[in-house]
Amino acid sequence: MKSIEKQASSMMEIQKSKFLAKVFPLSNVEEVDQILFQLQKEYPDATHICYGYIFDNKKRFSDDGEPSGTAGMPILKVLEHQNLDHILACVIRYFGGIKLGAGGLVRAYTNSTVEALNQAKKVNLIKGVILKITFPYQQEKMVQNRIEPYPIFLKEYQEAVTYQLFLPLSYLPKIEEFSYQILEENSLGMELT
Repeated sequence: MKSIEKQASSMMEIQKSKFLAKVFPLSNVEEVDQILFQLQKEYPDATHICYGYIFDNKKRFSDDGEPSGTAGMPILKVLEHQNLDHILACVIRYFGGIKLGAGGLVRAYTNSTVEALNQAKKVNLIKGVILKITFPYQQEKMVQNRIEPYPIFLKEYQEAVTYQLFLPLSYLPKIEEFSYQILEENSLGMELT
């Protein structure tokens, strides 16, 4: 399963209409409403804000007033064609006064989405766990070497050192000598190289 590492965007102008495409990685489905709300605040004068998303194989799209099937569905088809998941693609349109017709709209929304995805780095999503690991101060360097390259969400320094992080299941044997607690199973994270 693939997604994108971070947000990316592109801008196209087609017969005086502007199509601003933005793609976002999703860590949960609730982010979709938050992102759409933010885009509506950021682009209040946009004619349409159309989107498609896939999260854990749940698929949704919106034409936002464009003729049915000419905007949201083409965006979603691009995501499906590129085998992406945990992703939201939005295309913000500013109407330029020239009607594109159904075929022209489908091409415009498709090409805008493809171009934004071309700007994004694709990553593999892997199953793992979010965990808390605790160890003595003198072992911090050894722990960091074993969990590299996975980023640490939280570091606490008290009587011992505690980290919270995502690790793929294959990494658990590397840390079994340390005290750890699994906070969330069946979590998805990016495969890092």
